Amino acid sequence: MRTTRGSALLAVLWLSAALAAIAFALSTTVRGETERTSTALDGLRAYYLAAGAIDRVAVELLWSATTPGPRLIPVGARVVHYTFPSGDADVEIIPDAAKLNVNRAPVEQLVRLMAALGIDPQRATALAMEIDQSRRPDPGAPTLLDNLTPGSSFARPHASFQEIEELLLLKGITPDVFYGTYTPAAGQTEGPRLIRSGGLADCLTVYDSGPAVDANMAPPAVLAAVGLSPDAVMALMERRRAAPLTPQQLADFTQGGIPLRVDGNSIVILRATARLRLANGKFSDLRRTVAEQLKFMPLGTEAPLHVLRWYDSAWSD
Repeated sequence: MRTTRGSALLAVLWLSAALAAIAFALSTTVRGETERTSTALDGLRAYYLAAGAIDRVAVELLWSATTPGPRLIPVGARVVHYTFPSGDADVEIIPDAAKLNVNRAPVEQLVRLMAALGIDPQRATALAMEIDQSRRPDPGAPTLLDNLTPGSSFARPHASFQEIEELLLLKGITPDVFYGTYTPAAGQTEGPRLIRSGGLADCLTVYDSGPAVDANMAPPAVLAAVGLSPDAVMALMERRRAAPLTPQQLADFTQGGIPLRVDGNSIVILRATARLRLANGKFSDLRRTVAEQLKFMPLGTEAPLHVLRWYDSAWSD
């Protein structure tokens, strides 16, 4: 009877341990699913918060351009900050006039652009030639090309690029070159350890905005690509940080035929990053970024805004 009682006690202990393990696993699963559901819900709310901020900026830009009086968004504004009851949103205004047209930019500009992005001169020249050959008509080109990215079955169209992402099909244009990357900050003991270097996507467009670029909005690499020296780029950046450049001030940087201007931003990308405000008043660590490319139509057009493209999941630093 002692043996029977001991076996029963041992069985009860093992059963209790098994039930405890099952309960622990179940509680961990339920907790994980609850957190994932909460994160998905916050992500969806942040998505609509960012999308609403983009719509507001689009309407305010249109209002500022068509209505006399004080502008809701100042001329030359690069970022607009909104505070909503549910959170905050920052909307970046990125005009296509601040970029080079990939279908029209001379090879020399493309080489200077890639050099300004940190690409070594030999590779920059090869990539610029690759882009130039891809956009030129060539009726005698073979159907399949051996100089495309290995594993690709797409033929070179030998025509204008219709989307900027088509550059990723070309040999040598990696995601790091196209989207940009992070490089270690050499010799820096304080502050961020990594420094972001831009990519071709930040500097090139398929839309024709004219031969000149917007001096108030163009990235430093684009300013270098159109012919400004490093010292002139730094001086222009410092000048526009204080206030947007005027046509009179622009004359200091256009000597020698440098193609710069301060207007003509009819096609823009609005990129919004939203953060939710928690019940305790602090901000959530979750961020959601979306973007929209739109065109402002001439006055009198039935639809004053045309959405050219929507980026459901964008990236911003």
